[in-house]
Amino acid sequence: MTNIMISMIGALIVYSTPAVAAQFWCWNLEGEGVSAAGSFVTESSADAEGFYSIIAITGTVNSAAITALQPTDTSIPGNTGYSVDNLIRLTAPQLTKHGLGFAASDGAYHNPFHLDEYRDYVSRPPYADGEGTEPTIQFKANTAPDSHCSTQ
Repeated sequence: MTNIMISMIGALIVYSTPAVAAQFWCWNLEGEGVSAAGSFVTESSADAEGFYSIIAITGTVNSAAITALQPTDTSIPGNTGYSVDNLIRLTAPQLTKHGLGFAASDGAYHNPFHLDEYRDYVSRPPYADGEGTEPTIQFKANTAPDSHCSTQ
């Protein structure tokens, strides 16, 4: 009986799903009428192109707290048809043409992305499609050893 228990415990250890470790990042963006900084949490493994999936976000944008990450494969309100992928990588360009999405406590939604340059689609109530602003921005993100980001 003891050998059976030891075998079962061994099988559980060998075949159990390992916990996914997280990678912390510090980020900031700045452009006409927009300034934001904070941290990301991504999955620990990158895809074949070096992109990591963002799974959490914190920070501020124009002095408003960032309250939520937009779910992957959905559009921020007021930008229907432009789904975010929430991907980031260390090498330029760090964002894709779909970018990331997040909500702020002032009611605005942001979708920073990279096409020919970095831009941030900003949607404010009443979130009319295509009525948001889209300033050119500077964007930068770096991995961090823990969840603490120093001055950007």
